[in-house]
Amino acid sequence: MAITTERRRLAWLVALAPLAPLTSLGAWPLSARAHGSAHHGAGHGSGHGGHAAAALPPEQKPWGIAGDPRRVRRTIEIRMTDDMRFTPDRLTVREGETVRLRAVNRGRVMHEIVIGTPEELAAHAELMKRHPDMEHDEPYMAHVPPGQRGEIVWHFNRAGDFQFACLIPGHFEAGMVGHIRVEPAAGTDKETTR
Repeated sequence: MAITTERRRLAWLVALAPLAPLTSLGAWPLSARAHGSAHHGAGHGSGHGGHAAAALPPEQKPWGIAGDPRRVRRTIEIRMTDDMRFTPDRLTVREGETVRLRAVNRGRVMHEIVIGTPEELAAHAELMKRHPDMEHDEPYMAHVPPGQRGEIVWHFNRAGDFQFACLIPGHFEAGMVGHIRVEPAAGTDKETTR
């Protein structure tokens, strides 16, 4: 079961503010499970963006917003292996581009791909270590069982340097991180100041 938007925000607040008083949260029935649960099995290998999340409007993130599959002009295949690496591990896209990231798990264990800022990915990785059974369903991530593939369709509407990572406990710490450079759109002031 996917977490509602308010519960997701609450989970992030809890994760990012560990010293905040948490007594009022004790009664919340957070039925959050993820990474490797039956819910993320082979039938879910096509990526995220379905289920309850489809009914919610896209949420702007510092690294972009969920993309419209009809606007995809390029598909980039990213292979994931049990040596805790992505291939390729560096991507360059243009601001305004909608890209399909096709994650192919060539390993024998569950992997995932999550897009974000280095700070958000590090915070999420710490949260996953504390709550390895947490379930979440966001358009900027895909959980991929062994031998399967998943997809993220993402609209990169913010220039900058971002990352993608596998946040399954131990994988991020082993270096399963890639880099995304979003070049400013052609003809913008941002492009000439670089």
